[in-house]
Amino acid sequence: MWSGGRYQAVGERIAHIAGQVVDAVGRRRPLPGAEVVDLACGTGAAALAAAARGARVTGVDITPALLAIAGQHDTGNTVTWQTGDAADTGLPAASFDAAVSNMGIIFVEPDRQVAEINRLLKPASVLAFSAWMRDVDNPLHDPVVSVLGPPPATGFTPDQWGDTDVVTDRLAPFYDDIELHHGVHHWEFASMAAALHFLCEESPVHVETFRRVDVATRQRLASAFEVALRPYVVAGGAVAFATPYVVVSAQRA
Repeated sequence: MWSGGRYQAVGERIAHIAGQVVDAVGRRRPLPGAEVVDLACGTGAAALAAAARGARVTGVDITPALLAIAGQHDTGNTVTWQTGDAADTGLPAASFDAAVSNMGIIFVEPDRQVAEINRLLKPASVLAFSAWMRDVDNPLHDPVVSVLGPPPATGFTPDQWGDTDVVTDRLAPFYDDIELHHGVHHWEFASMAAALHFLCEESPVHVETFRRVDVATRQRLASAFEVALRPYVVAGGAVAFATPYVVVSAQRA
């Protein structure tokens, strides 16, 4: 799925959150010389941010095409890029001082993911990652449910990681000093056409959703997105709205 569309169109928009994830690590331990793993690293925003602050970084992602883009941005060859499952990396146990992820590990089955992070981290190391939060209205998600119905039950959803109780339940057995810092991401598109292009041609999750349905349903889905986005058209025809997120950090026990 993640090689569909143009993931960098998403990665570039949320790169500022990756910086906040790395900042969360920096508040807990020095980054220069630290061994850091960026799990489900995508095009590498968090990995590169950590490397720029002196960390020795390994970036892991299951999609080679995204790692190729990350490598293009890594002009100084500062990061070791590795293709792999974020929940089964094959990296040595207890080899990292910090694990980070920017809207990545939230898409992985949580029990497997937490177990792998626990395996990778040294005692007293740091975990920091970002997650989207549920909102009353979400024009990037609500049209999918209205047209296609609720997604199949998988036992978890990415935005569960934005819930304090869920985070505590999953991490408290293994981590101390769990903190959640809330933020708001501002989505901005030059026009309605630009917003729809992002959904239909660039955002991998949405591109895959469109790909899986027939032509008539695609048209219904595109119309539903336009209706959902219309209230967010501002002066000059741009589309602008906000989505809440959280940066989670914790200390390995």
